[in-house]
Amino acid sequence: MIIHKQLAAGRWFKLSLVEQLANVGSDVERTIQWKKRGDSQLSRAAFDRALELLDLTIADPKNRTRLKEVLRVREALVDHFVYDNIYHSSDESWQRYFYDFNYAAALRRGK
Repeated sequence: MIIHKQLAAGRWFKLSLVEQLANVGSDVERTIQWKKRGDSQLSRAAFDRALELLDLTIADPKNRTRLKEVLRVREALVDHFVYDNIYHSSDESWQRYFYDFNYAAALRRGK
């Protein structure tokens, strides 16, 4: 099931990689916040949205030079939120990672 129908229809590919990862980061942040509040259903829904956006980012031809990094991010996110966290990431490390993309995207928007 496609969650972000308009984005999947092509709008996503018009965004820069920084903007794409900033949007992924927003859903990762929602995943963390819902998990902290004890709502596993809403946390999982936010995580599913983040994965879909990452998959769209991976499918974007302009990101081929950064594909290895984006694939590793996806792998490590799934490890952290679904599996055994063998990479030893933390909620805080993911927040720090995506903060830079959100900050850069805000600067591009003039905010």
